[in-house]
Amino acid sequence: MLRRLTGIVLAALLAIPSTAAFAAPKTDFKICWSIYVGWMPWGYIADSGIMKKWADKYGINVEITRINDYVESINQYTAGGFDGCSMTNMDALSIPAGGGVDTTALIIGDFSNGNDAVILKDKKELADIAGQSVNLVELSVSHYLMARALDTVGLTEKDLSVVNTSDADIVAAYGTSDVTAVVTWNPLASEILAMPGAAKVFDSSDIPGEIIDLMVVNTEMLADNPALGKALVGAWYEAMALMASGTPEGKAAREEMAKASGTDLDGFEAQLASTQMFYEPAKAVAFAKSAELPKTMDLVRNFLFDHGILGTNAPNVDVIGMSFADGSALGDKENVKLRFDPAFMAEAAAGSL
Repeated sequence: MLRRLTGIVLAALLAIPSTAAFAAPKTDFKICWSIYVGWMPWGYIADSGIMKKWADKYGINVEITRINDYVESINQYTAGGFDGCSMTNMDALSIPAGGGVDTTALIIGDFSNGNDAVILKDKKELADIAGQSVNLVELSVSHYLMARALDTVGLTEKDLSVVNTSDADIVAAYGTSDVTAVVTWNPLASEILAMPGAAKVFDSSDIPGEIIDLMVVNTEMLADNPALGKALVGAWYEAMALMASGTPEGKAAREEMAKASGTDLDGFEAQLASTQMFYEPAKAVAFAKSAELPKTMDLVRNFLFDHGILGTNAPNVDVIGMSFADGSALGDKENVKLRFDPAFMAEAAAGSL
């Protein structure tokens, strides 16, 4: 649930020395994750022994730690406290990449396909949002979703007022008479939609493939320690195959993930239903190589720049470079800090890990 808290701490992170990310060959690694439907497999991978199995195969040790605060997990990764971390594409660009830490999207796990929603009270059309105060976590992917929604009906943020509201408070806020519009994510969105007068007028399935959930790692660390990439990717796709297997063991795994995320199996599978999971590595590779991914990241970087999240001194949207599977780049090619490299996922797809 905490996945969607945002890159508003970027300014503070710019003060963190990126030298903490110094890379060298080693055998002990630390990975962190936070609670969200698409990242629950990491807890299971750790607890079930799957991670140890793959780490042993490559002669390394991998410690997987759950961090209850999403932003704090990214902060610690950016400061060099972890070698990898789960985060969204938007936050990967705004926080570690924006803070100068060269970061590689090692695993593209899923994209939100309905988990994030714009909800109005007693109104059924998106255009009715004009003139309203909209409660959301400011500068988060909820904010991005709203901006993209507004584009579809010829509105801009000038046509409404944004009220910054913590994810912990947004359900209660909707229950008050003063709040008539919210943007949030599951399971919060489902709770609100069960309340009187609530109508979903736009969700992430209307912009498929734009809110992406990743496991990222430090690029220099990965270059010096490819065994880490192989072990993480191997463990991930073993868990994916189990989840998708339709076996009693797969059901038991999903039940463990549901329990760890604070829901039951039905609740967890409802969240999975609005999440486009890439259970097969070949599908994740195809997504990484698609022509749509650079287009999505162009939308994301422009949103971040327009809202001052690429740094207050960023001269233009090209200040941070991003590279893609085909060798193309967006932004400053001399300052590439976010890389979408499907090489390790492709090894998994080829059965060569």
